[in-house]
Amino acid sequence: MQFQFDEATPPEGTVRDWVDYRADTSGEAISHLFPGSDAAPLTWAELREGARAVAARLTGLGVARGESVALMMPNGRPAVLCLMGALYGGFRMTAINLVAGAEAVGYALSHSEARFAFVAEGQEDLFTDAGRAHANTVTAIPVGTAGTIDWPAGTAAKLHPVAPDDHALLMYTSGTTGRPKGVIHTQASLLAGGWTPTVAHRLDADDRALCVLPIYHINGLCVTVMGPLVSGGSVAMCARFSASRFWQDVERTGATWFSVVPTIISHLLHGPHDPSGQARARLRFGRSASSALAPEVQTGFETRFGVPIVETMGLTETAAQILSNPLPPGLRKIGSPGIAYGNEVAILDERLRPIGPGVEGEVAVRGPNVMHTYFKNEEATGQALTPTGWLRTGDLGRIDEDGYVFITGRLKELIIKGGENIAPREIDEALYAHADVVEAAAFARPCQSYGERVEAAVRLREGSTVAPGELIELCRARLGAFKCPDQIHIMDDLPKGPSGKIQRLKLASMTQVAQSA
Repeated sequence: MQFQFDEATPPEGTVRDWVDYRADTSGEAISHLFPGSDAAPLTWAELREGARAVAARLTGLGVARGESVALMMPNGRPAVLCLMGALYGGFRMTAINLVAGAEAVGYALSHSEARFAFVAEGQEDLFTDAGRAHANTVTAIPVGTAGTIDWPAGTAAKLHPVAPDDHALLMYTSGTTGRPKGVIHTQASLLAGGWTPTVAHRLDADDRALCVLPIYHINGLCVTVMGPLVSGGSVAMCARFSASRFWQDVERTGATWFSVVPTIISHLLHGPHDPSGQARARLRFGRSASSALAPEVQTGFETRFGVPIVETMGLTETAAQILSNPLPPGLRKIGSPGIAYGNEVAILDERLRPIGPGVEGEVAVRGPNVMHTYFKNEEATGQALTPTGWLRTGDLGRIDEDGYVFITGRLKELIIKGGENIAPREIDEALYAHADVVEAAAFARPCQSYGERVEAAVRLREGSTVAPGELIELCRARLGAFKCPDQIHIMDDLPKGPSGKIQRLKLASMTQVAQSA
């Protein structure tokens, strides 16, 4: 089996194979460390030992090969060992979004058919409430903050065999337009999810990622956990993002890169803290994913901090990354999430046929990182995957002559005013041009005159006295009267998913409630 990195060929084998390889060849090297906690770092050898022990106990409980095992744990050493133990044992690790609420968590636990769930200290109430919301027979396996696991009766058993095509991950989408869909990734596609950023960012054994996104989100899991497994690097895993500690964590851990979302980049840009000269010199790049990065925010961040930002794009269904801008000195096109690395990307017309450069259509992807299926949902799988293997992303965009993709909007988020399509991103970017705007999102409001009208919500820098009228005039000057928001709502915080991505489709109802209160 080939374990040497090859940018033209996705990784062979399984997660177990790669953990064994790292432990056998670099056993004493650090694989994970945990800033902000008392937890000891993990070496590759310790990771294998811990993962193998967890896998053996799960096998002894009678968990079948490919069966779901739920993980209700925040970032940390215990979560890494339980996560890798489930994958090492050949089980379907079911990542539970801890901020989704009892109803969504209960649905995921029930729908996943998991019989056991690792439940971290502090998550007991959520587990109980989830069981009330959706009746299930899931048995909790309590995990203490120090990593002690309170196993049910049973003993370790010989591990199941595991193959590249076996189910490895079940992760539920945000479900903003209905019930969450359970995305299934195989051992092979999960490894490919670590390979695509390794190819794009030229990661190697000398690199250390700073992980501030939750590992129950596809970005945190595939980019900053699977990426170092494939590249041989390491990851400094924070419990959560903290604007006040971010640059300190970069310096103390020796991080060479980080992966975040646009809202985090904006908060750092508008915050009072700066990286040290040593941290700036060590950082090769930061990457932005999960939603569009406003050009003004990217330029402002790079100007202030001297750290290049590489805009990327990914989905749960593609084990994270499908597009990335090249690293400097390669050509980065501001406003584009870049070009394909490790997979194919095309623009499809209404008949699902690839079309040429410069023409808008639906962005589609095909490659080793694409999901296997939606769990127990053949209809949704059939709608998402074309007969020729393309995964429809639901994003609108175009490809230029150099292969760079430009996203113009989401099919479900388009504002259709008087029969004209308006991409919310245009309004977002106009609002981010104001120095006091930290978060911004435009959305549609039903309207008798035009069918839909444009509104927007913003979060402002602390202490700002900017009025909605000033922001409306800014949009009118940049976009013209037709695309200008009729109303702008100033909010303390905009709704976000687990990765920090703004949930645009919730804003109409939230602001309606605020207006009525």
